[in-house]
Amino acid sequence: MEIADVFVDAFTRIREAVHATLEGLDEQQLTFRADSEANSISWLLWHLTRVEDDHICDVAGVEQAWTAGGWFDRFGLPFERGAHGYGHTSDEVAQVRASAELLSGYHDAVSLVTIDFVKGLRGADLDRVVDRRWDPPVTLGVRLVSVVEDEFQHIGQAGFVRGLVRRGAKSA
Repeated sequence: MEIADVFVDAFTRIREAVHATLEGLDEQQLTFRADSEANSISWLLWHLTRVEDDHICDVAGVEQAWTAGGWFDRFGLPFERGAHGYGHTSDEVAQVRASAELLSGYHDAVSLVTIDFVKGLRGADLDRVVDRRWDPPVTLGVRLVSVVEDEFQHIGQAGFVRGLVRRGAKSA
């Protein structure tokens, strides 16, 4: 197995998990929050997709789907174009309201760019330094693993919230 195959598999699993999490949920269910400080499915999936879009497009040297594909306008969120949810307040989390179709459409657009990028990777590519702001500097391999890890964390959280929604939990 080549390194590209590992990353294609990882990002494909994330896309499949996003679709499974969204299946059969309406906007009200997607914005359910277990308490006033908790993240909703809508925010979690928007955020994990924004981070993937931001980080992968940066290392690939291409424009983000968020702007290139018109997703910023379609979502109509009251945030700056570059926002991806890091550091969002509870009030900002509550502002992320979107349909399953919108969330999955955006994620699919980002996934296409990601998979196109990672399928061309070779082992030596992973040593390329992509961010010198850290000590030690971040390599492409570290950045990709970081994105995958972050996304699996958030998709797990979204799956947990989905379970609460499907069991009829009431917001605090």
